[in-house]
Amino acid sequence: MVRSLKASTIAVLVAVVATVGIWSVAGAQSQAYKFEAVPDEISVGEGVRIEVRLLDPDGKPVPSENVDIVSTRLDMGPEGMAMMDTPLTPLPAGSADVLAFETKIAMAGRWALAIEVRVDGVPEPVKGVVIFTAVEKKADATPAAPAAGEREIRYYRNPMGLPDISPVPKKDSMGMDYIPVYEEDVAAPAGTVRIGPEKTQRAGVRTVAVERRDLVRTIRGAGTVTVDEARVALVTARFDGFVERLDVRTTGGTVAAGEPLLTVWIESDELLRKQADYLSALSRGGRDVERAAQNLRLFGISSASIAEMARTRAPARVVTFEAPLGGTVIEKPSLDGMRFAAGDTLFRIADLSALWVMAEIAEQDLALVRPGQTAQLSMPAMPGETREAIVDFVYPDLDMATRSGRVRLVVPNADGRLKLGHFVRVEIGAPVGDKPALAVPAASVIDDGARQIVFVARGDGLFEPRDVRLGARAGTDVEIREGLAAGEEVVTSGIFLIDAESNLQTALSAFATEPVTP
Repeated sequence: MVRSLKASTIAVLVAVVATVGIWSVAGAQSQAYKFEAVPDEISVGEGVRIEVRLLDPDGKPVPSENVDIVSTRLDMGPEGMAMMDTPLTPLPAGSADVLAFETKIAMAGRWALAIEVRVDGVPEPVKGVVIFTAVEKKADATPAAPAAGEREIRYYRNPMGLPDISPVPKKDSMGMDYIPVYEEDVAAPAGTVRIGPEKTQRAGVRTVAVERRDLVRTIRGAGTVTVDEARVALVTARFDGFVERLDVRTTGGTVAAGEPLLTVWIESDELLRKQADYLSALSRGGRDVERAAQNLRLFGISSASIAEMARTRAPARVVTFEAPLGGTVIEKPSLDGMRFAAGDTLFRIADLSALWVMAEIAEQDLALVRPGQTAQLSMPAMPGETREAIVDFVYPDLDMATRSGRVRLVVPNADGRLKLGHFVRVEIGAPVGDKPALAVPAASVIDDGARQIVFVARGDGLFEPRDVRLGARAGTDVEIREGLAAGEEVVTSGIFLIDAESNLQTALSAFATEPVTP
């Protein structure tokens, strides 16, 4: 068994002539080793097997298990076409002393195999060049009638794409066989081509089934984190007075609902009269008590302060303002001893456990965005982290300068890591259409601006060009509105090879309506 190749690089062809069919180059001890072809005549075509044998100084074959292949190179040569090389693939040997390879021989003539190996016990590498003679396989001058089940050949076309056909097999000036064109190829739609399995595999041709599926387009935009307006409360003075004492002294602090914020001195005569009315109603009893208490609540007097007046039967000169909701103090204009008037803001509190993102979305994408859709947010301030948000509202106006619209999203912020003013990138998965659509990968469509075509695999290596009408695009997919049916197979990889063959076939058909004998 031949050991695996130790180097991928190909050795330079060494043109040292030995005997007929035997060339060798080596140094010192390795010089006496020789390579010979087994046999030296090979055929032209694909999958050609070539074999060589290494002989020791006594002329005895060296077992292949004692040989390591360092490099090989097969060239059209030895004279004139040294750069026409072809790749070699090592094969299992048929006998213990043979080195075997598989290759492609493009044309008849002399081919030189330059080979370098290492032999167990020999310090220097053994190098040599073996000459093979490639010959064409004999073909009948008259094509035989097709056997039952075989495809009928209509004519043969030039292998280089020239406008030349022949009713019988022939070769061009370089010895290349003309390519058969079968009856079903002629009857197929214009541009239809047949590609053999080997060529299909080398070109990496892949197909995918046409199917109906939901198309989802990713809508991208950018936005800024802002406070949720539904989670903001203002503590506002409803009477004139002075700040007696601050219980919350800093902006950014957190408060609980009902927690004292500040105590104030009442300077409002009207509020003092309302307190007197409440005390008078208490002494009388009846329904007037609740009406008088409600008048005090309208001035911002807490239920606790009203209860204290009812207990003491005396008006209050100082009252305490409490937090209307739990959250973060985002604004605090109040200071100790400050005079305030009715209508002044004393505190602004926001619940930051959920926030808004105000995003800008391009005008052409805005129609696909709807409330309830899920969005993914990424923040430059938090590399590698994403958060999920929900589209809450799509604003009805556009920015005339940027041709974009505003979209409001709600994002949870229980951990408090999102900050007001954070810049975010927004990606919204927006469905295209109201129902599944017939779709193919966009890579399967050839669009030259005037027409859009795909290649449909019809089996047995046959590929048919098909005009299609495209619809919406969604990511890597595109909607097909006309031209294809569900279940058909379209080419997604290797499409440009097939397109080139199709164009060639179409061009040839203009010259070959009927076969003409050259």
